[in-house]
Amino acid sequence: MRMGIRRFTRSTNALSKKAENHAYGVAIYFMHYNYVRIHQTLRCTPAMAAGVTAKLWELANMAKVLGEWGERAL
Repeated sequence: MRMGIRRFTRSTNALSKKAENHAYGVAIYFMHYNYVRIHQTLRCTPAMAAGVTAKLWELANMAKVLGEWGERAL
């Protein structure tokens, strides 16, 4: 996880100054890891292997879900 998220490697431009923004960044990373990225040994996403979803998500699907969630939060 530390090598995959720039927020954890160094205090540079990717550093989160607010804890809330840091939590959002980590949540987006895990959503991408579990729903979009194909795992090398599983040959599918972890969410597909666990039976949470039957299809491979694209970044557009992830952005749509995040946008809908953000609208509900407002």
